[in-house]
Amino acid sequence: MNTPLRLRAPRRLVRPTQEALAPFRDVPVGNIVDAMGRNGAMDAAIKPVTRAQGFIGSALTVEAGPRDNLAPWAALRFAQPGDVLVISTGGFTGSSVCGDILVGMAKNAGVVAIVTDGVVRDRAGCDAAGIPVFARGLSPNSPQKNGPGAVGLPIVCAGVACGQGDIVVGDEDGVVVIPAARAGEVGAALEEVRAKEADMEAALARGDTMPSWVADPSEDELFEFLPETRS
Repeated sequence: MNTPLRLRAPRRLVRPTQEALAPFRDVPVGNIVDAMGRNGAMDAAIKPVTRAQGFIGSALTVEAGPRDNLAPWAALRFAQPGDVLVISTGGFTGSSVCGDILVGMAKNAGVVAIVTDGVVRDRAGCDAAGIPVFARGLSPNSPQKNGPGAVGLPIVCAGVACGQGDIVVGDEDGVVVIPAARAGEVGAALEEVRAKEADMEAALARGDTMPSWVADPSEDELFEFLPETRS
């Protein structure tokens, strides 16, 4: 009797080029979000649970579902240096989706970060592994390893669509996903965002008390004054 297939995966996994990644290196997540039309970040609950925080890499997508981590383990068969393991659990918090051993072996495979909309465990061991782990929180409850699940297929993680090979960037503020198809567009928009940020930082350093877009309009242009009332 044949064992039923428990996991789904494409034959070929795509990844961005180094040239596609380059514009987003050493750039704050907030600036990237601005360049994407002020969105693209995962839910605010997704934060670093390790001391290591900043990362950039190619999404290796994983659909784990609730209370199971067969798919994240199986994803290590496909992992390449520079990958970010992005694990969707549907936001399940009843049990962890990975612990320090999985994180450590992912590090050995060249994975640069792990992001999940679920929870993880073994924080001290995850810290020792040395790569950023972003999650909804911590739980010592352990998962099953039965499937079903998927690797390398489109997922939704913490409210954001993520496809295999999308660019994922994280820092202390959170995680943003840059769709591979928009990398060029977002990279170009990022130049304007960074120029505006530089102007604002210069104004701050000069001692300005407000930005020019607040200071320059007249009061009548900026405000609609309400009629005075008598008590």
